[in-house]
Amino acid sequence: MGKTEKGSNTDGDVCTTRMGPGGFALKKLLRQVIASPNFENALEKLDIPPERMINPLLCFLYETDETIRWRAVRGIAITVSAMAEKDLESSRIIMRRLIWSLNDESGGIGWGAPEAMGEIMAENEALAGEYHRILVSYIDENGNLLDNDELERGVMWAIERLARKRPKLLRDWTGPVLAQLSSPDPMKRGLALRVLLALVDEHRLGIDTERPGPLIVPLLEDRNKIRVFQDGLFVDYEVGTLASELLYRLNIHSETARNQC
Repeated sequence: MGKTEKGSNTDGDVCTTRMGPGGFALKKLLRQVIASPNFENALEKLDIPPERMINPLLCFLYETDETIRWRAVRGIAITVSAMAEKDLESSRIIMRRLIWSLNDESGGIGWGAPEAMGEIMAENEALAGEYHRILVSYIDENGNLLDNDELERGVMWAIERLARKRPKLLRDWTGPVLAQLSSPDPMKRGLALRVLLALVDEHRLGIDTERPGPLIVPLLEDRNKIRVFQDGLFVDYEVGTLASELLYRLNIHSETARNQC
């Protein structure tokens, strides 16, 4: 997730201090909840409307504590999904705020916005159906390319999260992901491999067996390691190991397909 430093113009931030009466006390309470061991259960048990919780939670995307930032991503998803159950339009407003924060015209830098979008879509099927194309467009040279390595890493994490939870949505959107296999950034290469691995697990949805091979083979000797926040923990992966696993699974699926012919 991106750095916490921001420019002087904060109009484009998803975080706002306009939290209403008792807002700072609420923010303090929510930070304590986010920092607690079983924070998801604690968050869901709070007798506070999700509409009141969302602004303080968005502010935690700019925390210096890495664990708090990543837990905030999860907390935002839980909260926005709860909003969507009562009023889908209110949850769309939050998605649009996250999207706006990634717009050059916002005057800010949307640190954590892609990750929050991905986690929200993993949590809520309706929002995933509406916004997954926009998420992929942020790494597409023919789309809304962010042209910022930190933010694009966040986009790749979000796409990987969506691929693990809702792979069918990415059936027709693997092109920009495949392009990341040639990225000079190890994090993007590694996350692209993890996206493709998730899709391979779903019977090669949208993946031509022959197409990624030439892009994967050069990565077999890639000893760079990436650190991924996954299921509440930080996990290390070697890019070369991911490439080897993906190539193996593609070959298995290819052999199975030939045997079925």
